[in-house]
Amino acid sequence: MEVERELELPEVYHSTMSILSNRLWDRAADASIYFSFDRTGFERHQRAFLAEDLSVDLSGKRCLITGANSGLGRAAAHSLAHLGAEVWLLCRSEERGKVAERDIRAATGNDRVHLHLLDLASRASILAFVEGLAETPVDVLINNAGVLPSQRVETQDGWELTWATNVAGPFLLTSKLLPNLGAAPAARVINVSSGGMYSQRLDLRDIHWQNKPFDGVAAYALTKRAEVILTELWAERFSDKRIVFNSMHPGWADTPGVSTSLPRFWRFTKNRLRTPRQGADTIVWLAACERIAEESGKFWFDRRPVSTHLLKRTRERSGDRQRLWDLCQQQAGLMEA
Repeated sequence: MEVERELELPEVYHSTMSILSNRLWDRAADASIYFSFDRTGFERHQRAFLAEDLSVDLSGKRCLITGANSGLGRAAAHSLAHLGAEVWLLCRSEERGKVAERDIRAATGNDRVHLHLLDLASRASILAFVEGLAETPVDVLINNAGVLPSQRVETQDGWELTWATNVAGPFLLTSKLLPNLGAAPAARVINVSSGGMYSQRLDLRDIHWQNKPFDGVAAYALTKRAEVILTELWAERFSDKRIVFNSMHPGWADTPGVSTSLPRFWRFTKNRLRTPRQGADTIVWLAACERIAEESGKFWFDRRPVSTHLLKRTRERSGDRQRLWDLCQQQAGLMEA
């Protein structure tokens, strides 16, 4: 018996050391960002995913996804349609939207995939869409659409395009859809942010870039920071409702938006970028997983809640949070300026 114990100890030792080594590597890789946000990060993280989380039937659920004709939105739409959901593709381009609608229907065998035209940079477009929706219940709203322009563009409403598309538009859409979300048994709102938001502190002094040279990357990161804060504020204000609000970031995914808006970054990282489906995994998980039905106000990455700040200098003051909410309320026409 003593001989057997002596033979077993090395195996236990090596097994334990292997586990500890893997954990240390995981921590170091995640802290590096480069080996966390990339494809290898997803491959490591997915080892902890539970297959049963997405072994669900979403028949009877209605999911609305903005920017669903390409990239993360299209990947999420495909996965949700595959799970049986009725999926509404909310797209600005009718041509690209029709292609996505046709292809997703053909790939999933789900004919309850529908295109609806919507321009998040236009108040008129949002209000017209919501009016046409009437009292139709909405189970899931995914605010995914986003832009990162290289030059300052002003919308017809007088807003800078990045802010209009990434913040003001989704806020107005969500606000107007609250009755529809409330009509569902247990609704979910998912705001798609970006890891780029970690570099920015909330600064509302010149959100339309009227008094300083336009920086598209900084403008985009600021709006993604604002989305995360607004998600927390939505969750606080609706804690007693049957609507949960969560935000997430997809890591570095190979989407048309990245290759077009960040060509140098894309060239440098293209061999390490996640697929759109990998980037959209947490979106789908937040929309479909039953065991997280009551989770609200959190920021998720690869199916785990993560901190919204990596640096102390990016932390906003409570007064800035309230000012952000009031500003969005004003732009949505829900309170006087």
